[in-house]
Amino acid sequence: MDDRVGHRDPRVPEQRRPGSTEEPATLRFDVLGPVRARRGDERLATGSPQQRALLAALLLREGRTATAAELIDALWGEEPPSQALAAVRTYASRLRKVLDPGVLVSESGGYAVRGLAEGSFDLAVAQEWAAEAEKARNAGDLSHAREVLNRTLGLWDGEALAGVPGPYAEAQRVRLEEWRLGLLESRLDMDLEQGCHAEAVSELTALTAAYPLRERLRELLMLALYRSGRQAEALAVYADTRRLLAEELGVDPRAGLRQLQRRILQADPELAEPSAPAAEPAVVRVRPAQLPATVPDFTGRSAFVRELGEVLAGAGDGTGAGGRVMAVSALAGIGGVGKTTLAVHVAHQARPAFPDGQLYVDLQGAGPRSAEPETVLGSFLRALGTADSAIPDSLEERAALYRSVLDGRRVLVLLDNAKDAAQIRPLLPGTEGCAALVTSRVRMVDLAGAHLVDLDVMSPEEALSLFTRIVGEERVAAERKAALDVVAACGFLPLAIRIAASRLAARRTWTVSVLAAKLADERRRLDELQAGDLAVKATFELGYGALEPAQARAFRLLGLADGPDTSLAAAAAVLDLPAEDTEDLLESLVDTSLLESAAPGRYRFHDLVRLYARACADRDEPPGERGTALSRLLDFYLATAAGVYTIERPGDRTVVHLEPTSYRGLSFGERTQALDWLFAEAQCLLACARQQQSGSGLRRAVDLLWAAKDLAESGANAKQYEWAATALRDAAQGATDVRAESRARTALSNVHLAAGRYSEADEEARRAIELATAAHDATPVSWAATDRGIIALGQGRYEEAEKFLTTARDGYRADGNRPGEANALCNLSRLYERMNRPGDAVTLARQGVDIYQQLGLTLRLANGRYALGVALISAGRLSDGLVQLSDALEMFGSNRQRLWEGTTHFRIAQLHLADRRPAQAAQHAEQALAIGFIGGDLIRGSVLTALGRSLHALGQSDRARACWHEALSLLERSGAPEAAEVRRLLAPLDAS
Repeated sequence: MDDRVGHRDPRVPEQRRPGSTEEPATLRFDVLGPVRARRGDERLATGSPQQRALLAALLLREGRTATAAELIDALWGEEPPSQALAAVRTYASRLRKVLDPGVLVSESGGYAVRGLAEGSFDLAVAQEWAAEAEKARNAGDLSHAREVLNRTLGLWDGEALAGVPGPYAEAQRVRLEEWRLGLLESRLDMDLEQGCHAEAVSELTALTAAYPLRERLRELLMLALYRSGRQAEALAVYADTRRLLAEELGVDPRAGLRQLQRRILQADPELAEPSAPAAEPAVVRVRPAQLPATVPDFTGRSAFVRELGEVLAGAGDGTGAGGRVMAVSALAGIGGVGKTTLAVHVAHQARPAFPDGQLYVDLQGAGPRSAEPETVLGSFLRALGTADSAIPDSLEERAALYRSVLDGRRVLVLLDNAKDAAQIRPLLPGTEGCAALVTSRVRMVDLAGAHLVDLDVMSPEEALSLFTRIVGEERVAAERKAALDVVAACGFLPLAIRIAASRLAARRTWTVSVLAAKLADERRRLDELQAGDLAVKATFELGYGALEPAQARAFRLLGLADGPDTSLAAAAAVLDLPAEDTEDLLESLVDTSLLESAAPGRYRFHDLVRLYARACADRDEPPGERGTALSRLLDFYLATAAGVYTIERPGDRTVVHLEPTSYRGLSFGERTQALDWLFAEAQCLLACARQQQSGSGLRRAVDLLWAAKDLAESGANAKQYEWAATALRDAAQGATDVRAESRARTALSNVHLAAGRYSEADEEARRAIELATAAHDATPVSWAATDRGIIALGQGRYEEAEKFLTTARDGYRADGNRPGEANALCNLSRLYERMNRPGDAVTLARQGVDIYQQLGLTLRLANGRYALGVALISAGRLSDGLVQLSDALEMFGSNRQRLWEGTTHFRIAQLHLADRRPAQAAQHAEQALAIGFIGGDLIRGSVLTALGRSLHALGQSDRARACWHEALSLLERSGAPEAAEVRRLLAPLDAS
C-alpha cells in the first residue's frame, strides 16, 4: 500500500462525527482498510508491514497496555525471530518519531496508544455509529438507523488491516469482516422493513454470490424477491441453498430459512409487510380525560392512524427516536378535510400510552378571535390539579408552571384548530413521556422538532366506505358505480361526503344515481353540497366575499388552469403580473385558506375550491380574459420548455420549427436548473397542453409536447405524456389540422416505442410521415422515420430499418440539425451491429459521439456512448465497451433518464456474461429489473434471460429456471425470435 509522506486521502474528512470541530492537524488512524496514520489530511509513513502490525495491535486495544510478549505473539505467533523483542522496540521507537508526543507511551514493559482525539480512529467511530443505529432501530426510527449504518459501512476501505501480517491481525480481520457483514445484514433487514425490497434484490444477489454459505443473506434475498412479486425465484433461492449446503457442508438449511420457505409456499399475508412490535400496556391512573367523543362512523385514514399512533406510542413509552424529550405531531389541511376527526380518533387510541391524562382545547384559530394561550394554560393547570391561588398571572410563569406540573407524567395534549405556531408554543409540554397533537389550517413549518403531517382528502376506497356507513350497505351495493361517482364529485373531501351522504340518507325515495346526477353538474355541485347547518360552499363564500378586488381576480383566474398545483412563475403568467406582486397576492390567499401553499413557490386548490373559483370566473370575469389568461400560461410553458430543450441539445434545430409565443418564459444559467424546472413542472405542463384542445392553442400545445420530450423518455411521466398526446391527436384530427396531427402522432410514436408497443408505435409513425409530407412539414418526417427504423431493427427487418434510418439522417442533414444527424448515425450503428458488421458499427457510433462532443451535449452524448459501447462489445472489445457503457450510465443518471439507466445496466450485464463474470452480470441485471428500461416486455424478457444465465453460472439453477420461464412467457407474447433460445436453455433443466 502507498505510505508516502504527503499523500492526500480525501476519505478522512468524511469520517468525522456530526458536529465535530477538529483542528486540521489532528492525528487520525484507520484500520478498516489499509492501516494508516495521518496528521490532518497528510499521510504519515508507518513503516514496514510488521511495524504497521504493531501499530494496529496497539490501536485495536483501544488504550489498554500490550506487553512486549503479547506484541511478539501478535506479530509472529509461535515462531518469533530471535531478535523479536529488539524489533518490537525498534518499531515503537520509529512510530514515536512519526506520531504526536504522548500518543505512543511505554508502560510496565509494554506499549499503549493513548490520547486520541474524539472521532480520530475509524474503528471507534464505526462502533459509535453502529450503537447509534441500534438505538435508533430499537426506538423505531428505521430511516435514521439505515442512514447511520450506511455511513458506518462507508468507513470500510476494502479489507480491514489489509496487508498487515501476523496471527493477531488475521484473527482481527476475520472478526471485523464478520462484524461488517452483520451490520450489512442489519441494514438490509431494515431496507426490507421500509419497503425497499425491489432495490435490495440487486445487492443481495451480488452478496449471495460472494458469500454463498451465509444463510441470513439467502433469507433476506428470498424475502425481497417475494415482496417484489417474484415468488418462483424466492422459492428457487431456497432450493439452490438447500442443495449447496448439502453438497458443501452436508447439512440442511437452518430452521428460519425452512420456515420462510413454508410461509412463502402458503402465501402468508404477514410476509407482505414488516410487522411492528406492539406497545407495552401502560399503567392506568386517574387523571383528566378531556378528549371529545370520537365519531362512531370514523372511516379509513389507516396509514395516518398508524403513523401518528406510532409517534405517540413512542413518546408515551419513552422510546422516541433522536433524543426527543416529547413528541409533537402537527396535522395541517384545508377546512373539511377531517383534521379534528382524525386527531380525536388517534388520541383515543393512544390513551393507554398516556395514563396520566389527556388535555383538549379548541384554539379557534379559524375564527375572528383565537384563544389566548394564557387562558388555555389556566384551564390546563386547573385540570391537572393546580389550585386557582397557585396559578400565576403572566404567560411566561404559567407556561413554566405547566411544564413543571407535567414533569414525570405521561400526558397527551390535543391542541385543535390552532392559528399558528406562536399560539401553541407555550402550550407544549417540555418533558419526556408527554406528547402534543396539533391541528391547523396552516402547516407548522416553524414549529421546531414537530412531526408534520399534511392531511389530504380521502382515498376513493376510504371515501366510499364513509359514504356507505352513513347511507347503508344495501343502497350502495345496488348502485356501486353511482356511489363512486358521488364521492369523486365530492373531491373525496370528508365534509362534502358526509353532507352528500346525509342528504341521501334523509331522502328514502332518492336513489344513489339521483344524487350522482345532481352532483355531476359542476355548476350546481357546490349548491347541492349542503345539509342543515353544514355547507361546503358557505365555507368558500365567506372567504371569497372578504377578498380585495386584486385577490378576487387572482383567485378566479388561477382556478381556470388544470394541473395539481401552480408555480409562482406560472401564476405570474396567468395574472400577467410581476413575480413579487403575484407572490404577495397568493400568500394572502393562503392566509384565507382558499389556496394552499404546496411547497415554497408552489400553490394549489382543492378540487371543490377550484370549482368554486371557476364558478366565480364564469360569473365575474369577461370571457375574453379567461381565454387570454390560459393562452399566457401556454406561452409561458412552451417558451420555457423550448429553452430547456435548447440547453439540453445545443445545435438541435427542432426549436426553430416550433410555434412562436408572445409571453416570455424563464431563463436558466445551467442545465441542472433547467432539468429541475422541467421535471418539477411536468404534471402542470402536461395538464396545460391537454387543456388546449381547440382554437389557436392547439398547435402550441402539440409543440409543447415536442419541447418536453424528455418527460416521455425518462419514464417518470410517460403515462401523463401519452394521455396528453392522445387527446391532442384526436383534437387535431377533429379540427382537420394535419400539421398538428402529424406532430402529435410523432410524440405518441415515441411513447409507444419506449414502452415496447411496437405495432402501435409503427402505425402512429407511419401516419405521421404521411400527414407531415402533406403539410410540407419536414421535421416530423425525420422523427417518425427514426422511430420506424428502430422498430424495424427490433423486429429483424434490417433492410427496412436501413431505409428509414437513412431517410432520417438525410432529413436532419438537410435541416442542418447536427444532433439529429448524430442520433441517426448511432441508430445506424446499432443496425450494423445486428447485421454482424462490427467495424461499420463502431465507425458510425464514433462519428455520432464526435458530433455530440463538438456540440457540448450531455444527455445525447450518453446515447452516443451507449451505442458505441454496444458496437465495441460486438467487435469483441469488451473492456473498451465497458468504459463507454459506464460513462453512459453515469450520464443517464445525472440527467434523470431512469429507463435508459436500466437499459444500460442490461447491456453491462450482457458484457459481464460475455467476459465470464456472472456475479457482476447478475447484479446489473437485477438493477435493470428494479429501475425499468426502454422496450417494455420484450426487453424485460431479454433481461430475465441474462439474469438466468448469470444465476445458472453461479450454481443457482432453480432460480435460473424461474427467470427463464418468465422470460419465455414474455418473449412468446411479444413474438420475439429470442424465445427459441430460452426454450433451448430450459430444456435440460425441465428434463431433470
